[in-house]
Amino acid sequence: MSNIAVIGTGYVGLSSGACFAKLGHKVVCVDVVQVKIDNLNKGILPIVETGLEALVAEGVEAGLLTFTTDVVSAVEDAEVVFLCVPTPEDADGSADLSYIQTAARTLAPLLLSGAVVVNKSTVPVGSTKVVERELKRPDVAVVSNPEFLREGSAIHDFLNPDRVVVGSDNQEAAVRVAALYEKVGAPVVVTDPASAETIKYAANAFLATKISYINAVAAICEGVGADINDVVLGLGYDKRIGHEFLRPGPGWGGSCFPKDTKAMVKIAEDAGYDFGLLKGVITVNDQQYGRIVDKIRAAAGGSLKGKKIASWGLTFKALTDDLRDSPAVEIVTRLLADGAQVAVYDPTVSAAPKGLDAITVSLSPLDACVEADVLAVLTEWDEFRWISPVDTAAVMNGRQVVDARNLLDRSEWRRSGFEYQGIGR
Repeated sequence: MSNIAVIGTGYVGLSSGACFAKLGHKVVCVDVVQVKIDNLNKGILPIVETGLEALVAEGVEAGLLTFTTDVVSAVEDAEVVFLCVPTPEDADGSADLSYIQTAARTLAPLLLSGAVVVNKSTVPVGSTKVVERELKRPDVAVVSNPEFLREGSAIHDFLNPDRVVVGSDNQEAAVRVAALYEKVGAPVVVTDPASAETIKYAANAFLATKISYINAVAAICEGVGADINDVVLGLGYDKRIGHEFLRPGPGWGGSCFPKDTKAMVKIAEDAGYDFGLLKGVITVNDQQYGRIVDKIRAAAGGSLKGKKIASWGLTFKALTDDLRDSPAVEIVTRLLADGAQVAVYDPTVSAAPKGLDAITVSLSPLDACVEADVLAVLTEWDEFRWISPVDTAAVMNGRQVVDARNLLDRSEWRRSGFEYQGIGR
């Protein structure tokens, strides 16, 4: 068992802290927001994540997981301190390290001699050195340990990782951090800090590339009369390619891909390389939003003005309440700008988010469809698969469906009298 302090109880910090407790370590999670800590101590979580609530309760009950705003008490016995604070995007696409720097300065006088500070946040290459400079503690090692957690399956990903990446110039510190993951039994890549930091950005940029690629192929399929589902099947059986992240949709979003791809372009630029390939990936993603809006406009008869659009989904993906850089939010925003009225149903959205005050938030999928001219499926919540097209038709004015996730059974919806449009089909 190790004593661990986790600074920040956002998505990464809370998930990581609960999982480390599951692995048998004693974990204290720290946050500056008193309300968040009060809620966590009551068992109220700030995010939706499969299995996290139960895991937090288990850790608290076992006495291995606690929450506090008192950083002094949290780190006084900590052998390893994880920095899980935000690294928002700056205007030029680079990552803002101010939260990391502030955390390091706060920790500097509090840390035990021989403690290890770990960058768990997604940070640009060279950030380990930044933290070292802020700490000014030669007796404290700084290690990079990037996270590879997918929202909606973060707990599974943490406890069943493909690999654990540890970057440090201090071999002893790297071994200590790697040992925290001993029970997960995954391959451990021990490397230098710059390589570890680059691995995180390169992984996310590559996954975003696969999604943009298949969305571009889907556009070609529509032009030549091919079926993207069959094309993906044929591609995915090639072991060099695989099936993962080859699912066409409205574009990629969330808290990682948009920020990390832009940061990777900036990192390349600073290193003297014009990353034209990744710029193209970002451009294709931006174009995909427009393609979905064009489909909805065409389904509405060529103009969105005064038309009611029902949106099934608003989060950037299913099994989360995260609206950050959501393709659904971007598409709905464009629909509103073109004069449409939009009613939204999403199982984790109970009120209109900031900037979308004009939407109507509905209590059920069918409520959103009342008197709608077009139904748009923008998030892949599984419950949408099982909604009856007959019941949907009974409340809608139009008979148009734009399925941006290829989620619905198109044959069933067409038999029920709907004009169905998917992606790449």
